[in-house]
Amino acid sequence: MSENDITIALVSTEHAGELLTLRRAAFVTEAQTYGDPNIPPLTQTLEELVDDLERDDVVTLGAWAGHRLVGSVRVELEDGKATLGRLAVAPDMQGQGIGTQMMFAVLPHLPEETTEIWVFTGKDSKHNLAMYQAQGYEHQHDQVAGDLTYAYLRKILGEQ
Repeated sequence: MSENDITIALVSTEHAGELLTLRRAAFVTEAQTYGDPNIPPLTQTLEELVDDLERDDVVTLGAWAGHRLVGSVRVELEDGKATLGRLAVAPDMQGQGIGTQMMFAVLPHLPEETTEIWVFTGKDSKHNLAMYQAQGYEHQHDQVAGDLTYAYLRKILGEQ
């Protein structure tokens, strides 16, 4: 599948069930890495997801291959800062550049005053950390949340 076969657009509430299914499938490996089946992407309810999709300070993009949702990313906007989270790619589509494509697709959806983008992932998620660092994100700090430790990375917009 080539990049031209993927369409990236906003996810609406009508696709909430499909988005929930995609995230659960994509985050199973994260849960296995940490030995924790209760990570937030796996415990979020459909009602909570619909509420999130309706928030004014959140943008959720989806990547479609035809009519199938194969990727998604959630972006929370706050005071010149965008925080990417729940970057998910269907397990059978991983390694094809969809996650990277989605990271670039976020940029036109950011308010003009956005100066920095943050991402976070599990501290032991080596593949995710490498992908973010390859896109110019730099590790800033780690934060413990329950049994998990998240690594936070930042990219200042306008810097190469």
